[in-house]
Amino acid sequence: MAISRRKIALIGGGNIGGTMAHLCALKKLGDVVLFDVVDGLPQGKALDLLQSAPVEGFDANIVGTTRYEDIVGADVCIVTAGIARKPGMSRDDLLGTNARIMTSVSQGIREYAPNAFVIVITNPLDAMVTLCRRVTGFPKNQVVGQSGILDSSRYRTFIAQELNRSVESVTAMVLGGHGDDMVPVRSTCQVGGVPVDRFIPSERLDEIEQRVRMAGGEIVSLLKTGSAFYAPASAAVRMAEAYLQDKKEVLPCAAYLEGEYGVQGCYFCVPVLLGSDGVEKVIEIDLTAEEKSAFDQSLSHVQELVGAMDRVLAQA
Repeated sequence: MAISRRKIALIGGGNIGGTMAHLCALKKLGDVVLFDVVDGLPQGKALDLLQSAPVEGFDANIVGTTRYEDIVGADVCIVTAGIARKPGMSRDDLLGTNARIMTSVSQGIREYAPNAFVIVITNPLDAMVTLCRRVTGFPKNQVVGQSGILDSSRYRTFIAQELNRSVESVTAMVLGGHGDDMVPVRSTCQVGGVPVDRFIPSERLDEIEQRVRMAGGEIVSLLKTGSAFYAPASAAVRMAEAYLQDKKEVLPCAAYLEGEYGVQGCYFCVPVLLGSDGVEKVIEIDLTAEEKSAFDQSLSHVQELVGAMDRVLAQA
């Protein structure tokens, strides 16, 4: 008898896609389809991962493909397809090329996986998740962007390093656009339940938070031929896990807002409740005056970015 498992389609077989496939298998979240337009790349990675199953003790079926037909019946689609940043580039510099790629990917998902929960990773994230929902026509709870989980993890990492404490002792949240003006929410940052400013002076926190904003670029500069993939993959799989296991977990994600936080008709990273219905609720938290000002500035940049994407697509 065939074993019935959940099906996870990973659109983009690069470093993030391959890492997500590995994590999904290790976490036993379901069968995996790894899709890419480069023939041989997803098939080779899938076969390699499949041969690790006896060692790692998972039974997931992992398939590589260049055909959208193979994602039929997917419960989750995670989109990472697109070009990566090079040193000196911002996420926004990827806009034109990745908008065209996202349009094609979204059409494939719409046709072959119309019931899937869609998680977008492709940069510039806020514009790409907006485009994905437009093209698919899916309900707002069914399409979400991965941003804040990654950014918050970086914030927690840097605070833990600064204090030589376990990252498990640090809670923190980063909201806003997934760009250089993202908003580390200092008022939510605690170490063992104690506000972070009891441990670290304000001036040093400013420096750490600026490093959080530039963390992706720091990795691009070091790698020289690619961008971050381990942490983004972990963040996206965390979201898929919350959906597939109906965890009702509160996580910072790029969600479509319709009045929450005073934002109307825009994807923006805020805390949301993730469960089997996708984005089940937007959680509104209090921000300090300084945080709210930064939040509004980040929102303005996201709106400008979406406008720029619309102009690029109109000229195509």
